[in-house]
Amino acid sequence: MSAVKRLTPPQSRKVNTLVKKECCNCINGKCLLLDDGDECVCPQLISYSLLCKWFRVAVLPADKLLYAELMNTEDKKRCTECGAFFASSSNSVKYCPECRKRITRRQSAERMRKMRSLLRDRGTKALV
Repeated sequence: MSAVKRLTPPQSRKVNTLVKKECCNCINGKCLLLDDGDECVCPQLISYSLLCKWFRVAVLPADKLLYAELMNTEDKKRCTECGAFFASSSNSVKYCPECRKRITRRQSAERMRKMRSLLRDRGTKALV
């Protein structure tokens, strides 16, 4: 990636949060890699571009959805239930993590309901 990637304001906020939380070279908003005796403000925090190579290679992959969005990878998928984008490494995944919990519980409840009704029907047939 030789061209500088421009960020939208929401993307920039996500990137800045990720830099502050995850980047080992950013201490109190200062970049250790650029420190040559004088403290230097982290350029990633003050720009609307992906400038820092360290951030791109080491920190950005921690947020799979943002990474897929910024690097234009094909890892983004759309949830069939709610339509939200989510990152996935599997081809068979259909739902985002939030919907997956809800749908798994619903399917499990339906399966158990059906099993109980079959057992109840067998019990009444045995009595007759």
